[in-house]
Amino acid sequence: MKDLVRKNVLNFQSYIPGKPIEDVKREFKLKEVIKLASNENPLGPSKKAVSAIKKVLNNINIYPDGNCFKLRKKIAKIYDVLDNQIIFGNGTDEIIELVGKTFLNPEDEIVASKHAFIRYKMAGDLMGCKVIEVPMKNYKHDLEAMANVVTKNTKVVFIANPNNPTGTYNNADEFEKYFSIIASKNPQVITFIDEAYAEYADKKDYPLGIGYLKKGMNVIFSRTFSKIYGLAGLRIGYGIGTTEVISFIERIRPPFNVSSVAQEGAGAALEDKQHINKSRAMVITQKRYLYKELQKIGLEYIPSIANFILINVKKDGKIVFQELLSRGIIVRAMDEYGFKNFIRVTIGTIKQNIKFIREIKGVL
Repeated sequence: MKDLVRKNVLNFQSYIPGKPIEDVKREFKLKEVIKLASNENPLGPSKKAVSAIKKVLNNINIYPDGNCFKLRKKIAKIYDVLDNQIIFGNGTDEIIELVGKTFLNPEDEIVASKHAFIRYKMAGDLMGCKVIEVPMKNYKHDLEAMANVVTKNTKVVFIANPNNPTGTYNNADEFEKYFSIIASKNPQVITFIDEAYAEYADKKDYPLGIGYLKKGMNVIFSRTFSKIYGLAGLRIGYGIGTTEVISFIERIRPPFNVSSVAQEGAGAALEDKQHINKSRAMVITQKRYLYKELQKIGLEYIPSIANFILINVKKDGKIVFQELLSRGIIVRAMDEYGFKNFIRVTIGTIKQNIKFIREIKGVL
C-alpha cells in the first residue's frame, strides 16, 4: 500500500490539536475541565452570531452559497477592496494549504520563522519543497534575516503577526526594511501575513497587512473567526490579496468549503462591536492579572499582544502539560515548536485564570 502513497505524505507529520475537553474528562474521570490550549474566546460567540445561526438551521439541507456573497460584500467594504480580492476558507488553515498547493513545486522554497505557527512548514512539506526556517531574535521574527535568505527560488514568505506561539509582533519599521530587501532580491515573492490575532493587538506601531497590499506589495493577509469572534467550531477564515493571486488560488478551492451556518455566524459576528470590545478588554485585564501572578511564583513569560502567554516552566513542558491535565486544565506543551521547557496558556476568564494559577503552583 505504501507504494501508492506520495513520498511527501509518507514522511508527513500530522498537526496535533489541543486536547478536547470531553477526552480529558473521560481519561481522568473529571467532572470539570477548562481548556486554555487553543486560544479560543472563553466568552464564547456573540449573541448576535448565535441568533443568526439559528435562523439558517432549518435550511441546512440546501448547499451553501459557494461564493459567500453576503459575507464577501461585508469584508470588501471593511477593507475597501474588490470582491475578487477575497478568498474564504474552512479556517485559515485551509487557505495556508491552498497557497501551498497553488504555488509550490518541489524545486521551490518557502521561508518561515523557526518558532512560527507550524502550519506554514507543513504547507511546504506537503508539496515537497525546501523549507527555510530562520532563527528568531528575542522571540520575534527576524524579518531582515528572513528577507536576506530569499532567493530566485523562493515563492512564499510566511509571517505570523502577532506570532503564535510567542505572542510577539513585528513593527512597521521592521516590515518596511523587510519589503525594501525583498524588492531588490525577488519582488515577485508572496508575503503571507497571518493576522489571526490582529484584533488583540494594541500597539501603535503594529502594522496591518492591508496597508502593504494597497502600497503594491505582493501580499496575502489572512484573518480568522476562530479567535476573538468565538466561532472556532464553525471553521471559517479569509485571505485578501491581489486579484491575480487570489484568482489562481480560487481555481483549486473546494466547492462549498464554507458552510451556510459559518457564513451567517461570521457575518453577524463582524457587526457585533460590543462583543469584540468586551472580549478585547477582558484579555487586557486578565493578562495583567496573569503577569502579576506569574511574577509572584517566579515564572518567566514572553510579553504578548495576543490572547495567550508563552511561559517558561523551567522543566519539561510535556510533564507540566500532563500534570495539569490530571488537575482538569488543558494547556499546550511547546516541544513541537522547539520550546521544550515552555507551555502556552490561553488567557481565560478570571475564574479560569485563578484556577490555572492555583494548579500551576501545585504542579511546580
